[in-house]
Parts: sequence; C-alpha cells; structure tokens
Amino acid sequence: MRMGEGVEWGLHCCVTLGWLRDEGPVPIGRLAAWFDLPQEYLKKRLQALTKAGILTSTPGVRGGFALARPPERITLMDVVAALEGAAELFRCEEIRQRGAGAEGARFSGPCGIAAAMRRAEMAWRRELAAQTIADLMAEAPASGERTRRNYARLRA
Repeated sequence: MRMGEGVEWGLHCCVTLGWLRDEGPVPIGRLAAWFDLPQEYLKKRLQALTKAGILTSTPGVRGGFALARPPERITLMDVVAALEGAAELFRCEEIRQRGAGAEGARFSGPCGIAAAMRRAEMAWRRELAAQTIADLMAEAPASGERTRRNYARLRA
C-alpha cells in the first residue's frame, strides 16, 4: 500500500498553519497557491482534517482554516488516520490454509507472516504517534520564519 499525496499535503498545511497560528484563519486559496496545489482537491483533504478535529474551518470572506488544537497535541498519526483511514494496512487472508500446501496440516495460532506484519505496522504507528506537528515545526525554524515573513507580505 502506498500513502496518498494528500497526507503530504495535509502535513505541510498543518505545519504551515502552526507557523501562522497568530494570523487567524488562512483562506484555502492562499494555502493552495502557497504550495501550488489544486484548490478543490486540497479543500477535500482539509475538510477531512476538520472532520477529525485537527483543523477548524471558518466560513466567509475572512474565513479559512486553522489548527483546532496546539501543534504539540496533533500527531502525525492523527493526520495520517484522518486522511487515509485507520484500517490495518495488512490483512491476512490465511492462504496458508488453502490449496495443496494445506493438506494434512494443523494450524494453530496466528500466521507468522500476519504476526510479523502486525508488529511492523504497530512500530510504524507508534513512531507516527510519537511525533507531533510541533516536532516538525521545531526541525525547520528557518522555514517558519520565512513562512511568517512571506505571509505577512501577502497580507499587506
């Protein structure tokens, strides 16, 4: 399985909204132009983040999107789950119990492959849950300064 580009877009928008949290809601058109993204597709991703309680959406001329909670309380896993769903990535179909290879076999316990894939997925989920939007912001302070400076020029 491959994660959709919407996850990248959502994470970048969350980081940008974190840097601009003192500016009020950021219009969808401005975010789309900021990253040169199609506005309607980005809007669908941001609406999913809003539905998940990660962003807030304010309608109207002065409306737009903002973080719904502090960046320290939004994990990368929150964003991934909101945009990709929370379903398990690997689903064991127990093919070991089919065909000629299953003749005369006794199966007890979970499939070793399923168990290994589950452990790997849980490690991936734990890693994403351990990192926040604030962590991403802290890794690129110069980008935050540049974002605030450029955004202030756009508003002027």
